[in-house]
Amino acid sequence: MPARPSGDPGRAAARTAVVWDAVFETVEVLATAHPVRSLRVIDLGGGTGGLAVRIAELGHQVLVVEPSPDALASLRRRAVESGVEDHVFGVQGDASELRTHVGDELADMVLCHGVLEVVDDPSQALAATAAVVRGGGFLSVVVSGRLSTVIGRALAGDTARARAMLDISLQDWDLRVDGPRRFSREEIIELVTPHGFAIDRVDAVRVFTDLVPSALVDAEPGARQGLLDLERAVAGRPEFSALAGQHHLVARRTPPHP
Repeated sequence: MPARPSGDPGRAAARTAVVWDAVFETVEVLATAHPVRSLRVIDLGGGTGGLAVRIAELGHQVLVVEPSPDALASLRRRAVESGVEDHVFGVQGDASELRTHVGDELADMVLCHGVLEVVDDPSQALAATAAVVRGGGFLSVVVSGRLSTVIGRALAGDTARARAMLDISLQDWDLRVDGPRRFSREEIIELVTPHGFAIDRVDAVRVFTDLVPSALVDAEPGARQGLLDLERAVAGRPEFSALAGQHHLVARRTPPHP
């Protein structure tokens, strides 16, 4: 499968392409390092398999650990339709049960996308994830951006909520009161690093896609492709992280000390 979609992309492609680019490149690095075998990838909270199936189409084995049985049923249908049902496997569970589902064979890469926003303890979830990544393997984390949410609340006129979200520390975040967590670029780096990972890259995702009205993008020929190109152009520039709807971090598991 090519690293990037061809043709005039839909709006959804502009939202996900930056993440897929980085995941694809990381898979290619791992595949080059291990040319005689397929990779083992775990997609924690992988839902209906939007990324899992694409990785399986590259010839790798993907285990999706997902709490929703409905999502797992959709994952199975998608895998069958794509002809990769022998490469994608789904199991109902969450981060707390990860080692049980993985067993003794560690993963080359773990995807943890949209998970840390809603788990009880992000640090514990990362510790469980780190335990199943082999030395030299990779972790891919996608989290929602804090400052972009503050800006969105303020523009909607909810300045009280914007101020509250700006000042909440991750340690004091109450999911029942404050809703899903939001992270700054610095916060997600500080959260991941203590668990034995060296940061490889942190991309700004959905910098413009959530701001540009659909009517403007749909009315102009080639505008969607232009939006996608712009998202890719700013992804690696830290100065745009404040506007990012999401942050995508890729980190390498440091080999264990002898």
